[in-house]
Amino acid sequence: MDSNSRIVYYGRAADSAQENNSSIFRSVPSKQPSKKAKVHQLNTDKMVSISCMDNIKYMRGLGDGSMKLIVTSPPYNIGKKYEKRTPLSQYISEQEKTIAECVRVLHAEGSICWQVGNHIAPDGEVVPLDAILYPIFKQHGLKLRNRIVWHFEHGLHCSKRFSGRHETIMWFTKGDAYKFNLDPVRVPSKYPGKKYFKGDKVGQLSCNPLGKNPGDVWIIPNVKANHCEKTEHPCQFPVELIERLVLSMTDENDAVLDPYMGVGSSIVAAIKHNRLGFGCDIESRYVDLAWDRVRAFRDGSLKTRPMNKPVYDPSIPGGGHK
Repeated sequence: MDSNSRIVYYGRAADSAQENNSSIFRSVPSKQPSKKAKVHQLNTDKMVSISCMDNIKYMRGLGDGSMKLIVTSPPYNIGKKYEKRTPLSQYISEQEKTIAECVRVLHAEGSICWQVGNHIAPDGEVVPLDAILYPIFKQHGLKLRNRIVWHFEHGLHCSKRFSGRHETIMWFTKGDAYKFNLDPVRVPSKYPGKKYFKGDKVGQLSCNPLGKNPGDVWIIPNVKANHCEKTEHPCQFPVELIERLVLSMTDENDAVLDPYMGVGSSIVAAIKHNRLGFGCDIESRYVDLAWDRVRAFRDGSLKTRPMNKPVYDPSIPGGGHK
């Protein structure tokens, strides 16, 4: 990079990260803070580095193998207000470039979680993006560990097909020696006190006392109008969805990257569990909202839906949850 293309990070993660992993940031020439940086002087956090920037340019400022987890949800190329619909071939080409840069910055023991739904073609045909993008990851030698189905109850109602109520998370690893911590994300067992009634283990618990494996179908409410985390973003990650990935695939002080950050749910999930949060978005209003949420988390005012809270059930009088 030349001195005119230096990336200005508003956060303080660079200092903290360099103490833990000096390879996170590439060496770039110094430069006096810009007016934009001065405007955002309150946007600082020792565990966070986020910027309003194209994701390719942002990631080029990160070191090879510096990210332990990359978790994101790219646009689905369906014409949302934050994206421009393009031919599917062009969309795939752009995704190839982003994925290639993600693979470069991914740690040898790291994971990529690519959350996608369906692209709806102009003629109404449904195109499953996980099927379209899977070969791109395979070309880079990544291995699929799970295809996680995220199920939710609310969304657009369709009249010519069944209404979509799930999306998928493709979890890839760079190698076989990857991080996976099951205990922090266990969920309550269906029969927590059940014991063996015969054999050598008679009388002992037949289940893990910490709970069971959550499986590969996750029922987590999506962020709609009455959700406590709702901002102006139309397709917002619920924080608890990312928390489960952060806790299971990283350790404290590891670096987590979201190259399509939106309003920063991945960043919140990372710092909530003492990880370093890195991210970018091309919409300045979303970046500002992400910083607002970081500050709100730090001062204790940010509301997030707790992990594993039961989903609201209107059939249970007084016993439902939101």
